Amino acid sequence: MSTYRATVDWRLDGDFASRRYSRVHTLRFEAGLTVPGTAGPENVNPRYGRPDALDPEQAFTASISACHMLWFLDFAARGGFLVAAYHDEAEGTLAAGPEGRRTMTRVVLRPRIEFAGERRPTPAELAELHHQAHEACFIANSVKSEVVIEG
Repeated sequence: MSTYRATVDWRLDGDFASRRYSRVHTLRFEAGLTVPGTAGPENVNPRYGRPDALDPEQAFTASISACHMLWFLDFAARGGFLVAAYHDEAEGTLAAGPEGRRTMTRVVLRPRIEFAGERRPTPAELAELHHQAHEACFIANSVKSEVVIEG
């Protein structure tokens, strides 16, 4: 079992009672990483957020993408393939879920992988590497959202 910690700090800036207050906050992680956080622009008036900060929906999407990539790289190395670069333009969709509440209903991963070396995966081997990565990804195993891998 592993434990992961994050600290979220927020201080009042604005009129709380009228809901005219800043949603900007700070996310702090173990080993000293600090990231500015905000509410997503679709969830709050942009003047109460910060366009250059991470919102929870972006973090959710990035977590699935990064987890998939890390497992893909591991399975590719085990399979004898040399990955030179990995690029994913992942997209998460926030929409009404089955109970009518807004939820992250779908995450689409669009990985583009550059291989080096003599051994390159066939389309079937590439699909299998993605399947293995998806099955192993802790984050994908932890969510109800549909996760689709295109490419």
